[in-house]
Amino acid sequence: MNKVLISHGSVAQNRKARRDYVIEDTMEAGIILTGSEVKSLRNGRCTIVEAFAQPENGEIYLINAHIPAYEGASHFQHEERRKRKLLLHKKEVDRVMSAVGRKGMTLVPLSVYFNNRGIAKVQLGLAKGKTHIDRREDIKNREWQREQARVLRAKG
Repeated sequence: MNKVLISHGSVAQNRKARRDYVIEDTMEAGIILTGSEVKSLRNGRCTIVEAFAQPENGEIYLINAHIPAYEGASHFQHEERRKRKLLLHKKEVDRVMSAVGRKGMTLVPLSVYFNNRGIAKVQLGLAKGKTHIDRREDIKNREWQREQARVLRAKG
């Protein structure tokens, strides 16, 4: 079995978030992990499709992110869906807490990755939920762009 170790680059993407939400702002946050969680991430194993971030007691936590158990760890295993604290500057935390307090805003994890220094990071999006009409409008625009590209290619 080939194991792919990721020293820098993307571990997990939440492509569903960009479909279901209008991303108004993005930010990078550090994440507090245990050793077995880091090893599991380096193997490229993480799911953030159902995850969300939530302010709690003046801090931001990543909730429901699934990092599976690392097989090489002995009895020092981690809980797979535990709350994980995110590291942001105080100004960013205040801005996020005020935005989430407004109607319809939520914090959605867009990706989990390792930066150039090998540190695990989470890209968060401050988002507003799309309605059914918004999604249909996006589909219409996408199809129109494809049709324009086809016509331009045909004309050469």
